[in-house]
Amino acid sequence: MASNAPSACCTVGVKHEGEAKGQFQQIGDVEAYVSHPADRSTKRAILFLTDVIGHRFINPQLIADQLAANGYFVVMPDLFHGDPVPLNRPAGFDLMAWKKGPPGHLPNRVEPVVQAVLKEMRTNMGCERVGAAGYCFGAKYAIRLLQPGFFDAAYVAHPSFVEAEELEAIKGPLSIAAAEIDSIFPAPKRHESEEILAKIGQPYQINLFSGVEHGFAVRADISKPTNRFAKESAFLQAVAWFNQYL
Repeated sequence: MASNAPSACCTVGVKHEGEAKGQFQQIGDVEAYVSHPADRSTKRAILFLTDVIGHRFINPQLIADQLAANGYFVVMPDLFHGDPVPLNRPAGFDLMAWKKGPPGHLPNRVEPVVQAVLKEMRTNMGCERVGAAGYCFGAKYAIRLLQPGFFDAAYVAHPSFVEAEELEAIKGPLSIAAAEIDSIFPAPKRHESEEILAKIGQPYQINLFSGVEHGFAVRADISKPTNRFAKESAFLQAVAWFNQYL
């Protein structure tokens, strides 16, 4: 694997303050949070693939709005069929049982959602170039579908569940924001990923942020200066990458 399976750090964090500016709408059978740029253009778009807390959490909504403020049409679908994991999950919650099911949230249930929304974006919503922004759980699908006809570029933060074979198969530019303190994407997995990316020859970037943990790009306690700096810098990394490749 190019990253390990999720653990408790995938579900803990701090809820951020702010008012979402986007709207919820149905895209086919999938509910999604949608945020438009000022000019309402949908030509350059980002499909935002969340962590296990899901699309109704304010933190990713604020990030989606920030991406929209930088000129991108952003769609953030419900990957979990109305069954996300609660933030700071209650004691006894079994994350792996939630993932494996039944009904579960394995690729056979999640990827069809991603593909269906992406198809709608490209056929009925006027999206000409589409990037993927994948956080933790969502990073797997950003990488799996970094292929011709799917995503044109991808950015992922603190990825989990990614198989080495999935990373080896990408056919587009990939940017990774990594945390120094991360049992899911630790240094050996990061180095393995670097070796794979260097070998396959696609454009890539890996930024490592010191003093922060898995989940920092979405759920960090931003009252702490180190966390705020890393979160904001990881966001700017995503914008710069999409500006270059979308």
